[in-house]
Amino acid sequence: MTDYKKLDSIASELIKIFDVKTPPVPVESMLQKPVAGMWGEMNIAQLTGSFLSIKDPYSPRMSMARLLARHVATCDWGKAHDLPELLQGEEDMRSFARMLIMPKEMISTLTAGAKNPVAMSMHFEVPEEDAQKRLLQMATS
Repeated sequence: MTDYKKLDSIASELIKIFDVKTPPVPVESMLQKPVAGMWGEMNIAQLTGSFLSIKDPYSPRMSMARLLARHVATCDWGKAHDLPELLQGEEDMRSFARMLIMPKEMISTLTAGAKNPVAMSMHFEVPEEDAQKRLLQMATS
């Protein structure tokens, strides 16, 4: 069983390390300009279009969030936080990416009326489907 509370805690710690205070979480710049010792700098311009999902205007940001989640999971910092053991499959990786791009602390500051997929999609710049999945995951863990 996936330990979502621990994954949420790790995501929150990473957001603090990168000093992100408000949405949208800058996943592209986090990939391009990592904190010293995390992973090597990435040239986002070299990514191919086949990597990015374009079903929704915000789908490319979720693709970047998944790439960020993979980098975090495989870097020394992620290994020290047991991410390879915690992330048992593709769905766990996708859940972790949603935690990175929609951190629980940022969601908790939203009004009750803003805690819905449409509002969160606009606020965090993510597809509505991912906002819905994040809300469901938070409600069940």
